[in-house]
Amino acid sequence: MTDAPPTVPPGRHEQARPVPAGGEAGLVPAPTVTTYPMTFTGQAGEYFRIWIVNSALTIVTLGLYLPWARVRQRQYFYGHTWVDGHNFEYTANPLALLRGYLVVGALFLAYSLALNVQFRGWEYVAGVIGLAYVVLYPWLVMKSLRFLAVSTTHRGLRFRHYGKAGGAYAAYGLANLASGLTAGLALPWAWFMQRRYQVENAAYGDARATFRGDVGHFYVIGLTGLAVAIGGGVLLGVGGFLLVALLTGVLDSLGGDVLNGPISTATLVMIGALYLAFLALYAVAWQYVRAATMRSVLNGVEIGGVVRTGATFSPWRLVWIGVSNTAAQVLTLGLATPWAAVRRARYVVSGVQVRAITPLDDFAASQAPPENALGEAATELLDINLGF
Repeated sequence: MTDAPPTVPPGRHEQARPVPAGGEAGLVPAPTVTTYPMTFTGQAGEYFRIWIVNSALTIVTLGLYLPWARVRQRQYFYGHTWVDGHNFEYTANPLALLRGYLVVGALFLAYSLALNVQFRGWEYVAGVIGLAYVVLYPWLVMKSLRFLAVSTTHRGLRFRHYGKAGGAYAAYGLANLASGLTAGLALPWAWFMQRRYQVENAAYGDARATFRGDVGHFYVIGLTGLAVAIGGGVLLGVGGFLLVALLTGVLDSLGGDVLNGPISTATLVMIGALYLAFLALYAVAWQYVRAATMRSVLNGVEIGGVVRTGATFSPWRLVWIGVSNTAAQVLTLGLATPWAAVRRARYVVSGVQVRAITPLDDFAASQAPPENALGEAATELLDINLGF
């Protein structure tokens, strides 16, 4: 599946500008910067076969196959993502994931039964599980990041995540609380804190990563998304009002009944369509925020002081891909899902580069103890978004 690297050009070498060595010592030799473009070699038809088998086995086994399906999916996408002639690898053990899935799934089932069946004492069951989720949320995020990192390798070296619980509770607990208390004004700051926690605790081999991002970029992203939502909402509202007025005028001219006539049904349909349009507008704004945040973070990652990542993909193009992918998936009743996933991955990966002033072979391995998969299972089953 990933036997041969893609036929991509080797890294492009550039001479960096010389820098003063301080005082009167003159200039030190400038390092050579090599740019390694990332490539994605996955094919929609190839992934469709994996996806359809995963879906069928997950249904037949009542969800027990889900960990194996998740591992196979990630192995495919990681295995077809290349840098400097080497692909990434996902090495998670499905059995470890299954244990986490069973624990989280049992708790989620008990919570759902308590809310829907309302057996005796259901308030206590739902309350305890709900409170536990809120309290443990930052810890689950930390465990998930650790498991995801230690399950990822490149050139035989594992990634690591050294995040501690204190940092997780600050980034995902206090920051989210501050966002809520300020009616969303602190939300971009919370995004910044969370991405900084993700990046600055990450490591490739024994090289720690640092985050060079600025909180101001997150406010620009948030304000742009808000402007899209408000501006689009105003346009939709004005357009909807004019259409309703037009239909009402037509009905009046025909002597019909606004509430019971045939045009009233059309009016209701139009109101429903406007409601869906508002939801789509919100989705577009949110997709822009996610895409722009991912690009901003990738442009701010530095590893070991010698490697930086860069992203040049367009957030708006990514929004368009997301919208058209969703339309294709709806029209094909989900059968276009593999094509949509491959299409998005190909575009994102093609817009990412790695710039290094030392050969990537120079990185050394570090000891990587095994990580519990409970956090990973929780983020998957409870749809906790950890992506950039």
